[in-house]
Amino acid sequence: MNSIDFNGLKVTPSKLICIGRNYVEHIKELNNEMPSEMVIFLKPNSSVTNELIYFGKNYRYEGELCFLIKEQKIVGVGFGLDLTNKEAQEYAKSKGLPWERAKAFDNSAPLSNFIKIEDSNLKDLSFKLFINNSLAQEGDYNLMIHKPDDILKETKSFLTLQDYDIIMSGTPKGVGSYNIGDIFEAKIYLKDKEILTTTFKAK
Repeated sequence: MNSIDFNGLKVTPSKLICIGRNYVEHIKELNNEMPSEMVIFLKPNSSVTNELIYFGKNYRYEGELCFLIKEQKIVGVGFGLDLTNKEAQEYAKSKGLPWERAKAFDNSAPLSNFIKIEDSNLKDLSFKLFINNSLAQEGDYNLMIHKPDDILKETKSFLTLQDYDIIMSGTPKGVGSYNIGDIFEAKIYLKDKEILTTTFKAK
């Protein structure tokens, strides 16, 4: 089983709960319909990695704030990339099929380490993703259609959450393809204070 670092402790998420279409501008950039309810899909433990692998020209990155669960509560925050086979996703969408082939493949969720966060601070979180020193994406709590606590509540209504499962809260506008050698640097902020930085080099 693949593990992540949470405040220096190695922990193992059984699954990642991913939220699709959670930023209005991202919905617009992909010409998707505004969903009438929360869009939820899963990535398995085998998707978890601390490396960014280049899978090919049909794959894109989607940067996201991620939340670590323990005892049915959000206890940590980190950064993740939801790697997507865009060709497979477009085909699945056109046929009304599940997204697993596009989203749940091995090593499709490069993750940072996670640090502790208080529930009262969630509203002050934001992130920026730089690729080769250029700003590619930025998002924050206020831009989310569904907030972290709402995602947690909705998920628990039909799915058992194990300790150290992860919520990937959706991506803002700015998704795109990437190449071998690209440097991804993500920064998470609490208000204006940088609290976590992580770097991936595509290989």
